[in-house]
Amino acid sequence: MRITMIGSGYVGLVSGACFADFGHDVVCVDKDQKKIDALHEGRMPIYEPGLDALVASNVKGGRLSFTTDLTDAVADADVVFIAVGTPSRRGDGHADLSYVHAAAADIARAIKGYTVVVTKSTVPVGTGDDVERIIRETNPDAEFAVVSNPEFLREGAAIGDFKRPDRIVVGTDDARAEEVMREVYRPLFINKSPILFMSRRTAELTKYAANAFLATKITFINEIADLCEKVGADVQGVSRGIGLDNRIGAKFLHAGPGYGGSCFPKDTLALLKTAQDSGVPQRIVESVVAVNDARKRAMGRKVIDALGGEVRKKTIAVLGLTFKPNTDDMRDSPAIDVVRVLQDNGAIIRATDPEGIEQAKLVIENVEYFDNAYEAMDGADAAVIVTEWDAYRALDFARAKKAMKAPILVDLRNIYPRDQVENAGFSYTAVGR
Repeated sequence: MRITMIGSGYVGLVSGACFADFGHDVVCVDKDQKKIDALHEGRMPIYEPGLDALVASNVKGGRLSFTTDLTDAVADADVVFIAVGTPSRRGDGHADLSYVHAAAADIARAIKGYTVVVTKSTVPVGTGDDVERIIRETNPDAEFAVVSNPEFLREGAAIGDFKRPDRIVVGTDDARAEEVMREVYRPLFINKSPILFMSRRTAELTKYAANAFLATKITFINEIADLCEKVGADVQGVSRGIGLDNRIGAKFLHAGPGYGGSCFPKDTLALLKTAQDSGVPQRIVESVVAVNDARKRAMGRKVIDALGGEVRKKTIAVLGLTFKPNTDDMRDSPAIDVVRVLQDNGAIIRATDPEGIEQAKLVIENVEYFDNAYEAMDGADAAVIVTEWDAYRALDFARAKKAMKAPILVDLRNIYPRDQVENAGFSYTAVGR
């Protein structure tokens, strides 16, 4: 099929490359000429494992191309996906839909023949109605259907998630559009990936409900971790003990410094705004957001406590800056708040991250950055693991101890067994253990 992807950011580029790999003819559109030029040169605007090779092979195969010309790309398309950003709107936390609305108007002016317009961006309930209205008002003669098809991609594992999804959610009541969407996803039928058809508004809410529930699991186990520290229990044992219950499940039950990234923070806020506007406040999600916001700074104070309550003029090595491994995404990363708390208390920060340094420089100031953990730990009074990159899972503690001023490790991701670190001569602080 001929597919046009409006927006060549994280969702649009990954989705477009995967659709092309299925054999569809895909054009990715973006208004940013520099981004398109970079893609033509094989340079990715984001870090996602395997994406550069996937893009290169499909460009070479003639199935994937990039352009700034939306009109031509849409005119020939069977399906047009809207995959533009929906950041939190300043002031009220509602999703900013200006990019979605602008894309809808642009698509309307370019449509020729029956076209299925699909919102891939994460959007509040009712956005599909807005897109349909905008297209109808802009081009009354257009023959089209508007469908919701939310993405459920994990950064760092997006290609696998797209090709082997737990489910595919499609929101439409239009029979013709349903058949088109079945054809779009037909290559996944061989994997027996379930495709769930529902109303458009139900599909839109499903995305927000999924992210809010996962954020709740993370926040729940983080609060249990705090209780574990007070009563002498081990949160990892608790996590295993409840996670093996099929009704609960083991995923997202790893205690740490709180959630961040491009989805959970903005999507929980957008859900709360929709709920408030509808007169049905979501009290559980309200608590999740408040607890998570407070937790990130609390992790900074945990590091201070590990150094005896005073960090002024002390040097701290921060290992890991991105909100999770295998991405360069710094959006709402817990590392930002951890570093700021330490800096507010007079600490000197030396930091490292395998992929996130350039993005970190845009949001964290007065930090000295290094290429690897040992360089960052040189002369440090303590080291703190904030992001669980593989590069930090097998540290040479003898080498680290020799390089550091004081052998203190704060493990905010519970990577290491306590005995291993303490036997190496370190003071060890973990989360909920």
